[in-house]
Amino acid sequence: MFLEKINYPDDLKKLSVADLKILADEIRGFLLKTVANTGGHLASNLGVVELTLAIHYIFDCPKDKLIWDVGHQSYVHKLLTGRKGEFSNLRKYKGISGFPKPTESPYDTYIVGHSSTSLSLASGTVVARDLRQESHKVLAVIGDGALTGGMAYEGLNNLGHMQKDVLIILNSNEMSISPNVGAISRYISRIITGKRYNQFKAEMEKILQSIPTVGKAIINLKNKIMESIKMFFVPGILFEELGFLYIGPDNGHDLELLIRRLTKIKEMKGRPILYHVITKKGKGYDHAENEPSKFHGIPKFDIETGRISKKGVLNYTDIFSRTLLRLAEKDNRILAVTAAMCEGTGLEAFKDKFPDRFFDVGIAEQHAVTFSAALARNGFKPAVAIYSTFLQRAYDQIIHDVAISRLPVKFFVDRAGLVGEDGETHQGIFDISFLRTVPGMVILSPRNGNELMDMVHTAMQYDKGPVCVRYPRFSIPETTVDFNRPFKDIPIGEIEVLNQGKDIGILATGVLVENTVQALPALQAHGLNPSLFNIRSIKPVREEQLVSLVRDLEQIIILEENIVNGGLGEYILALLSKQGIHKKIKLINLGDRFIEQGAPDILRMEAGLSTEKIAEAVMNFCGNK
Repeated sequence: MFLEKINYPDDLKKLSVADLKILADEIRGFLLKTVANTGGHLASNLGVVELTLAIHYIFDCPKDKLIWDVGHQSYVHKLLTGRKGEFSNLRKYKGISGFPKPTESPYDTYIVGHSSTSLSLASGTVVARDLRQESHKVLAVIGDGALTGGMAYEGLNNLGHMQKDVLIILNSNEMSISPNVGAISRYISRIITGKRYNQFKAEMEKILQSIPTVGKAIINLKNKIMESIKMFFVPGILFEELGFLYIGPDNGHDLELLIRRLTKIKEMKGRPILYHVITKKGKGYDHAENEPSKFHGIPKFDIETGRISKKGVLNYTDIFSRTLLRLAEKDNRILAVTAAMCEGTGLEAFKDKFPDRFFDVGIAEQHAVTFSAALARNGFKPAVAIYSTFLQRAYDQIIHDVAISRLPVKFFVDRAGLVGEDGETHQGIFDISFLRTVPGMVILSPRNGNELMDMVHTAMQYDKGPVCVRYPRFSIPETTVDFNRPFKDIPIGEIEVLNQGKDIGILATGVLVENTVQALPALQAHGLNPSLFNIRSIKPVREEQLVSLVRDLEQIIILEENIVNGGLGEYILALLSKQGIHKKIKLINLGDRFIEQGAPDILRMEAGLSTEKIAEAVMNFCGNK
């Protein structure tokens, strides 16, 4: 067993290439057993085993700066950099992160959980290196899926312009989370199949180099000949036109080739290099190779069958998916738009049934929003399904391209609130705050599955401006949802009274409403009978109704699964102050902080938002312990 002897990259350098091949198999077995027990990102990591080994075999990290794009492909990197013994706590509360994290290890250059950032980070890193007159290497690993994000081209353009010594490793596996889409994906595929260019180029260079030197004329002739070859075999080869020396594509699972190539590349200096490798997502595990999207980010599963146990359980994504499909069957103006998250947002069924009305724009949330603005302007009903943490990237487009013109774009914000194991970069805890700032935006948040169905229906009928339905990564028993019931309109702005009590009132939104409902029996057993109000419309709120409901209450608790700044609680405090209403008020939320990884139930408990903690907070607030 080689893996048990590997603690840091220096240990790798003692092995032969033959030993590294055995180690690669051991790493795949280790990852498979670990992720089957903890959940996590499997397919992407199985695909980069040899590439990661070769990088750490040739380069000298952390002196050399290795930057990962997205970072869900960094498990092998973590194994090789001192964290092997911590993998049993991967993505768990107080355990190691599923993404690079500088506070966790000096080998992690930056925290990266979102796509298409690596080239901008690399450009800043090489400038800082050169200003300090240092000589280490800077390399970034970016997948072809991340090249569907516009930010990648901003970084690529800047690096090509600066002509700094930097290595970009483009890892083509035809997948990001969903299969890659768009012209860039087709372009990369064309390069991969255009190996004749690279072979012919190598042969021509040998021939030209064998001609005795006759000054500038032969150099210019060589350059012109090579340019003609390039244009003939791969029209307008993008990377070389942007100023990069393009090398590849190479087999990303051939360790000998990777090591030989990276050794030569390491010796090259003075210009940006793009090294293109081809890998297979899920390599070495048949289930992941056959269904890479399913095994991108996966909960615990059975290794033998590849199955996930979901018997009798629905999540909110399933409910949104089935409701949208039901509505779209009766209204051909309904379109579905997503940013490389077809499976994650539950739109596979829509895509299969209405392929001409489904649009995956790649990892391009900004484009998705503005694209949908144009669809809405032209009479369609675009349903834009994006995770909360990714919608942050399109804030300007929401304001400038949608809200100012009051276009009825429908935002379905999945993974709102505490997502859990993916940690700080993926917690959906800012959307209430940043969407509440947008004039004319309607924000709805369901307390249960049936209410989510009604909110999807209401959003698709709303035509006065943009509307957002935010819902969590949350599972509920299938028996609690009736997919055959008629839809109900949700009155925009209206507060639902779930329990009329006395003395104290609880104002809650989303799944915290259900947590509070479950806390009521314990409170009533202690002689407390609070009023419970479901703030299902976070914006707007019927202010006169809110004032009327709380006027006679002595104490108020406001619950939300969002940061405190700009949230529902701050809004209600400001409203009551404006009305001259002064109460004893307690806000329970996620505070002013980033939330690390951990199971959502544990994180809610820690934040005081679980059923037990809500009951405890109410009793303490009332002086009844």
